[in-house]
Amino acid sequence: MAVPASGHVNPLLPLAQALLAQGHEVAMACGEDPGGAIARSGVQHLRAGGTEMAWFEVLRSRVRGFPGDGIAPDRINHYFVPRLFADIAAADMIDDVVEIGRKFAPDLVVFESYAFCGPLAAKVVGIPAVHHLISPMLGHEVNELADDALSPLWRSFGQDSPGWGGIYEGLTIEVSPASFEPLSVPGGESIRLRPAPLPLTSQGPQDSKVVYVTLGTFFNSNVEVFRTVLEALEGEDLELVVTVGANNDPATLGPFQGKTRVERYIPQAELLPRCSVVVHHGGSGTMFGALAHGLPQVILPQGADNFLNAQHVEGAGVGLAILPDSLNPAEVRRCVRAVLSDSSFARNAKELEHEFAAMPDADEVARFLAARFAR
Repeated sequence: MAVPASGHVNPLLPLAQALLAQGHEVAMACGEDPGGAIARSGVQHLRAGGTEMAWFEVLRSRVRGFPGDGIAPDRINHYFVPRLFADIAAADMIDDVVEIGRKFAPDLVVFESYAFCGPLAAKVVGIPAVHHLISPMLGHEVNELADDALSPLWRSFGQDSPGWGGIYEGLTIEVSPASFEPLSVPGGESIRLRPAPLPLTSQGPQDSKVVYVTLGTFFNSNVEVFRTVLEALEGEDLELVVTVGANNDPATLGPFQGKTRVERYIPQAELLPRCSVVVHHGGSGTMFGALAHGLPQVILPQGADNFLNAQHVEGAGVGLAILPDSLNPAEVRRCVRAVLSDSSFARNAKELEHEFAAMPDADEVARFLAARFAR
């Protein structure tokens, strides 16, 4: 069960596909299938609730200004998680999810961190529930605020929330390497799952430094960020590879100088083994993919959990972050040069790569869940 957005659905699909491959019936409950990812995975899609943009419009109707306008980066999650995901989204999804639970009658409900209807629906239907993190943990105070917002919804079903919106009552699947995650699961128990595949090929000798630039699938609409990075790095002695997303035309950023390649999309599994540095927005998928390949990072956070992930990357000594107010070509150039020249970034990234590789994969976790929960 997930919020209907790529960054929420995609992290659940490896486990869903592993369960499917092991002979279990698997369905994903969410408002829509973002980019057709659920259909391509072979997992059944069961519609539950509306879309993230519809929820945002509900929030916008409640406030006089633009939701979140003027909020400091370290307060973005404190603002949006209880209002958008706990208050609006959970109430919109819950009836559909309860009905699905009664008709589909699964042995287990697996929900991601922002799908707050998951633990409540599981409680109502009487099914065990597992919390699947999709990033490093949000600050516990964020989920305490979410719990306050969710309390009336729980009480409407004759239930009292067990705290933290119910997400930490049972088993939690953590997706961060232990040394990368400063917080501890505040309740229940936890296991780990490697959130990105291991490199398909080993990194071989390179004739030049390859810098990969991406803003993911949600925050890539601001093409000025791409222009800033191109201005910063096209004069450097490196190969620059930029992916701008399906909705942007690479030609609008040209003409290009030097060894620069700009595409809508390149599979990261093919590209990351060639890279020296990844410059990105701080989305968890790209961050974990870079960690799996032992790559230093420069993060240009745009919103949501980007700022939190940037803090984790800097705290682990595997990269640098540039906040929006400081983003300019000179600062991008300085940070990329720093992570390329200071060997500590690459060394710390390689240590995390080894820790990452030792984490259980989706097949192992699927077998564990089946043994524990299947009737």
